[in-house]
Order: sequence, then C-alpha cells, then structure tokens
Amino acid sequence: MKKNIIGLAVAGVLAAIAFNASAEEAYEGSWYAVPGVSVVHPDNDLEASNTGGGGFLRLGKELSEHWDVQLGGGYTRTNNDLDGVSGKYKQTLLGVDALYMFSREKFRPFLLAGVGAARNNVDYNIPGLDGKNTSLMANVGAGFQYLITDTFGLQADIREIWSRADLDQAPLGNGKETIHNTQLNLGAIFRFGAPKPTVAAVEPMPEPTPEPAKVAEPAPAPVAEPCKPTFETIKIEAEKLFGFDKAVVKISSKRTLDGVAEKINANPEIEVVMVTGHTDMLGSDKYNQKLSERRANAVKDYLVSKGVDPKRLNAIGKGETEPAVSCDDVKGRKKLIECLQPNRRVEISAEKQVENACK
Repeated sequence: MKKNIIGLAVAGVLAAIAFNASAEEAYEGSWYAVPGVSVVHPDNDLEASNTGGGGFLRLGKELSEHWDVQLGGGYTRTNNDLDGVSGKYKQTLLGVDALYMFSREKFRPFLLAGVGAARNNVDYNIPGLDGKNTSLMANVGAGFQYLITDTFGLQADIREIWSRADLDQAPLGNGKETIHNTQLNLGAIFRFGAPKPTVAAVEPMPEPTPEPAKVAEPAPAPVAEPCKPTFETIKIEAEKLFGFDKAVVKISSKRTLDGVAEKINANPEIEVVMVTGHTDMLGSDKYNQKLSERRANAVKDYLVSKGVDPKRLNAIGKGETEPAVSCDDVKGRKKLIECLQPNRRVEISAEKQVENACK
C-alpha cells in the first residue's frame, strides 16, 4: 500500500508540473500517435512464473520545450503456473502520463509519471475464484524517443505500475492487495499537426516609373556624373528558432532555414550574408552577448550544412542591445517571458550591388 501511495504522489506532482509548463515560452509542438507492443513481468504476489505480452496505443502532445503529455491505454496477459494450479492474469490500463524531455534533438531521453485506472483479472482454475477488480493506477519510469524523420520515430520505455488486484483466495492472498508490475514498451511514433514554419516573403523592389517625355528647348548638355551603385536588401527574420535560453535550432524550424539556404544559393551575386543573433533582456549583459553569438553561429553552421559557402556568411551577436519589442509595463515572469519572445531571434540579411545604367 505504501508503494501505491508513493507512486500516486510522484505522478501527481510531475503531472502538475507538466500542465504548468507554460512558464516556458509558448511552444508550437506536434501531436503524435504511438502504437506498440508490451512485455510485462507480473508482481510476485500473483505467483506468475511466465513473462507476458500485449499492446498499447497512446496519443501524445509536445506541450513545451521540456514537457509532453500522453493519453492512452494498453492490455497485457500472462500465463500462471502454481503447484497444480494454472490460469491467466490479464491487466487493462487507461491513463495519462507526463513526460519530462531532456532534449528536442533526434534522440530524446525522458522521465515519465502518470495516473489512471487499471482492470486486473486473476483467472485461475481454482473453484469460486473470479478475481476481477478495477482500481486507481499509478506508474513511473524512464525511456527515450528517437526521430528517424520529422514525422516518424521510435519510443521505448520501462515503467513500474501500481494497482490493486482481488487476491481473495489462498494461496494468492486475502482480499484486495496492492501489486506492482514491471512493463517494457516499444512503439512507433507518427507525428502530425505541427505548424509548418514559413519563410518571410521578400517583396521585390518596385521598378522605377519612367517620367513622361517633355518637349523642351535645347539646353547645354549636363556634366555627366559617374555611375553610383545602389543596394537591394533582402531581410528575413527567423523568430522562434530557439527555445527559451537555448542555442540549439529546433527541428520544426529547420524548414525555414532550408528556404533561406535555397534563396542564398540561388543568388550567387550576393557576396555577404549577415547572420545576427539577438536575446531578450533576461540575464546579464555578458551572458546574453555570448548566447546571441552561439545562436548566430548555430544558424551559420546549419546554412553551411545546406551548401552555403561559409566565406559568404558573417555571424555576429548583439545580445540584448537591439530589442524588437519593449515590455517595461509587463508584470510577472511568465508574462514577461512570453512578451519578450520576439527579441529572442536571429536576423538574416543580404545585400547585392546593382549597377545603375548610365545615360
């Protein structure tokens, strides 16, 4: 019983943290489905000599940079072998899990805790034994996700599951008792519903409107001035490339940078591309300067990986010195972090020289 109480307490605390994860910046994460198979080792109180199997189906949501929630259920069964007694033990689960994700890269280790309901059916060939019981369930565990592509991956975890079973027959026990099973799960991840990042459209510079011809008296020819170059600026602002206080490019933002790389590679006349990192005002000036430089270099490195010549890229950091928004009147850290989100950005700008025709 004590183990059951501890499991419920841990799960409740972690689930509460997960649903309050909005203290981080607003996160645009995917929904995903995880169907899979399970291997279960039943509690010794069930006198189970065999390891059983089953399956599960869960629906997940990426809530924030560090938190996921998964809702679903599963079914397992195992054969039992007592002294002269045989039968089956079956367990059906329905619950919600909170997952703390240590990373949002391809390899994503996590801890989990959850609560729900369990249906335990102890079905031995003992006359009069019909050990069916529905109770609260709690589980804790650890595992990992591995994304093979942006839409498909794998998930594995091992967990301890606490619930109550009806063991009101010798030699199993006397009444409803707390049991805990060890379960190993392996499933496939199918991600969907993530917002597609977009690359800001670059508006073409308007063509100069020719002035109507004027009939004028002949005049002395003006002194010809030398041709002067003008500059066309293409500026793409990529917000939400990073999580709060992070310098790792999000997987969901890489399509945006892919589009930037295509534009740069398609314009070989662009000689210099400026990659400028910015932060919000939270933290010291020195720390924010270093963070902005790491962000700019992270974007530069990604563009180079997509074929952009590194000699054309110049990465610099400006820390918190050029905010896009001011949040002086915002109260509370949670609201302040959300308000300052546009300041955590990387700006990518390019200039190309256009020679004016001389008349």
